[in-house]
Amino acid sequence: MTDERFDLDEVADRLRTARRIVILTGAGISTESGIPDFRGPQGLWTKNPDAEKAATLQYYVADPELRARAWQNRLTSGMWDAEPNAGHRALADLEGRASLHLLVTQNVDGLHHTAGNDPDRIVEIHGNVREVKCLSCSYTGPMAATLDRVRAGEADPACPTCGGILKSSTISFGENLVAADLARAQRAAAECDVFLALGTSLTVYPVAQLPEYALANRAFLMIGNAQPTPFDALAGAVARAPLGELLPALVDAV
Repeated sequence: MTDERFDLDEVADRLRTARRIVILTGAGISTESGIPDFRGPQGLWTKNPDAEKAATLQYYVADPELRARAWQNRLTSGMWDAEPNAGHRALADLEGRASLHLLVTQNVDGLHHTAGNDPDRIVEIHGNVREVKCLSCSYTGPMAATLDRVRAGEADPACPTCGGILKSSTISFGENLVAADLARAQRAAAECDVFLALGTSLTVYPVAQLPEYALANRAFLMIGNAQPTPFDALAGAVARAPLGELLPALVDAV
């Protein structure tokens, strides 16, 4: 079996005639916007293991110095200046051309919102960086306001309500996903007839199980990812091309 099996006209026809399309996106769709992925050769965690620790709840809670470094990294993150790339914009265009039911993203950068996808059709399964949350109470607030406190000299800003530990409103390793979001994604995958997995390694569970729900419904599975995934052999189409090139061509053909 070859590493790439992709017929643009066939996939476009599948999208054109689909009753329900579900899309899952991962870090690979945002790399062309200047946001590094995590596990790739130039990935954030590959180059900086400390960053992976900061994304693990037990380490984040236990180590004030790690939290301070995490806040400094948030200050300088390229995510704040990132813009949607051609791949994001193509998925927004797809809404007007085909029956896109749900877009599930593992990304926390908000670029699908900025690109113009309907917010009601987006599930940010790993949360987002636009807000902060307290790990001790129900407080949430804008990330920008907390970053202003860091700029003003607070190394590890505490919750303004209870004094607890603040973190971005993302799902860290060791935290449960939002049950309603996961259930919505699983239900949509189980009911779709076309499932696109784009820029995701399909190795982080339970989200990586979504293609299994789709395949159980005899859905057509397309994978677009720079590296091989565990589901490649089960997919009807596999592409390795940059998503900023692949997706506009695909959507134009729908």
